[in-house]
Amino acid sequence: MSNGAWTDQENDLIVADYFAMLADDLSGRPYNKAGHRRGLLPLLNDRSEGSVEFKHQNISAVLKGLGEDWIPGYKPAFNFQMTLVDAVARWLALNPAWLGRHSGTGAPTGLAEARPIWIGPPPTLSNQPPPQELEQMLHIARNFDVAVRDERNRALGRAGEERVLAHERAALKSAGRDDLARKVRWVSEEDGDGAGYDIASFAPDGRPRLIEVKTTNGWERTPFHISRNEMAVAEERRSEWSLFRLWNFAREPKAFELHPPLNAHVSLTATSFQASFH
Repeated sequence: MSNGAWTDQENDLIVADYFAMLADDLSGRPYNKAGHRRGLLPLLNDRSEGSVEFKHQNISAVLKGLGEDWIPGYKPAFNFQMTLVDAVARWLALNPAWLGRHSGTGAPTGLAEARPIWIGPPPTLSNQPPPQELEQMLHIARNFDVAVRDERNRALGRAGEERVLAHERAALKSAGRDDLARKVRWVSEEDGDGAGYDIASFAPDGRPRLIEVKTTNGWERTPFHISRNEMAVAEERRSEWSLFRLWNFAREPKAFELHPPLNAHVSLTATSFQASFH
């Protein structure tokens, strides 16, 4: 059996096969992983079923770094070659509709029927992955600028905001505050994006909650983009403003909240500058 480096052609074949399984997995269609492996073997350079299985795990790790879904049955395996990252990037470039999708359990079929969102602790130094794994994930995220990609994916962003809107209304109703639930507003949809937050909600005691929603299909440590205006409003209205980070959106939405000052939770990096003439 060959144990040499995988060629670009082999990487392209196994990446395409992985995405075929992932599409079935996300849609709830049955598929056979062993059958997929056996179908690939004649197309590869004398690879074993074990090496194909491990490469599928490598692809899961690459997708994790890209802030995308992966197949739960293929636990991410790290120390992959960058040529595999390139192959995944090639597939995504040839299939742009994949990144534009937002379907799944994250998108509500009706605001009243939306299930509560699981809200957990934010990422911290104490719960971060091993250093080598984290560095590979962040390296991919930086190289492919996944924060800007998610920011430009308006379908994903809008679906995330709608889901959080439903969550806020449901939470207030559960607390016996139907009066406040009726007053929750989708500000970015009704007034536009200039407010510095997406949703105007309330705590059960009536205190205002100004919620900026950031959504990704991938894991909780996927970098995100935040605008200068959002930062300014966060500072001006610290007691009211919060960032609602929605992740794992296409499968089962989970979330955590960050409160100002944001630099207590995340590293803020300037990614663009305004150029003015002298």
